[in-house]
Amino acid sequence: MDAIPVKTLVPILGFGLGLIFGATAQRTNFCTMGAISDIAVMGDWNRFRAWLLAIAVAILGSQGLQAMGLIELNRSVYLTTNFGWFGSILGGLLFGFGMTMAGGCGSKTTVRLGAGNLKSLVVFIVLAVFSYMTMRGLIGAARMRVEDVANVNLKAAGLAAQGVPDLLARLTPLGPAWARWLTVIAIGVGFLGFCFSSPSFRSSPRNIAAGLVIGALIPTGWFVTGVIGKDEFDPTFLASFTFVAPVGESLMYLMTFTGATLNFGIAVVGGVILGAFLAAKASGQFRIEAFTNAPDLIRHMIGGALMGVGGVMALGCTIGQGITGMSTLAAGSVLAFASIVAGGFFGIKYLEEGSLSGAFQAF
Repeated sequence: MDAIPVKTLVPILGFGLGLIFGATAQRTNFCTMGAISDIAVMGDWNRFRAWLLAIAVAILGSQGLQAMGLIELNRSVYLTTNFGWFGSILGGLLFGFGMTMAGGCGSKTTVRLGAGNLKSLVVFIVLAVFSYMTMRGLIGAARMRVEDVANVNLKAAGLAAQGVPDLLARLTPLGPAWARWLTVIAIGVGFLGFCFSSPSFRSSPRNIAAGLVIGALIPTGWFVTGVIGKDEFDPTFLASFTFVAPVGESLMYLMTFTGATLNFGIAVVGGVILGAFLAAKASGQFRIEAFTNAPDLIRHMIGGALMGVGGVMALGCTIGQGITGMSTLAAGSVLAFASIVAGGFFGIKYLEEGSLSGAFQAF
């Protein structure tokens, strides 16, 4: 029997990983917007700790693959020498605010879609359209002009990447290897310590399972695209989980099937939807949910649009930058992660106060 071509095998494996992600997120209620809301409204940090646990596992696993020489994370979009600090901050703020308007981030929208939420279907379509517009369409030209002005070329400063270890090695007497492992320990092990220092979190198997499984999927995604997808003549683009650009590409794939290429990201999106559907049906949680009124529809559409624009500007979402990007230890991912959290808090205060001025005062 002939071997399955790499270009076919990678999407198949991506679809399988997406099934696991969708089922896990649906059954554990893993939600980064919900995590921020829990802190802001109830002072409950458990779901946020699940997010940090996923980041820690992703960092340790991804950096382990890098140390073994299996992957080269500098090939990823997160570690280029073009340091897009402005896009990370503004895009992160827009995405964080937008996900509160839409009732969830890109990954949660995809999971809810699989579980029968028609509101998420609208958000999914709007997010897809605006992400593609920002990547290659009407908004794309303005985005690229802003990037040309704001981006910092780190190559001119002698840096090979925008990783935190690269910056640390340049600014201190530490060598590159010491700088990398010091960063891994400070962030990865530090997050683990913060998570499990909480008795409440330690007694929450659902949140622990969510963090461990979703965190482990990130280095697995790197392995699929970077090792299994390795081809000297036609290599697969090094990538892992993210839910902004792939959502836009998924919509384009559905509309232009014969002229489009199925890739890892598109396959993951399809797998997440099916995984969430199967988990929801198995647990009796599948139900059709629609908008209650016109303002509810408008708010979700605005949220989807902001996530589409912001996610592309920031090069990712709560998963794409908040976990996958963080696993590369990119400085831009740290900025985007912090900005998404800040935008999410501001969005929650806006919904509570009912006005931007009230949200600014509360924030």
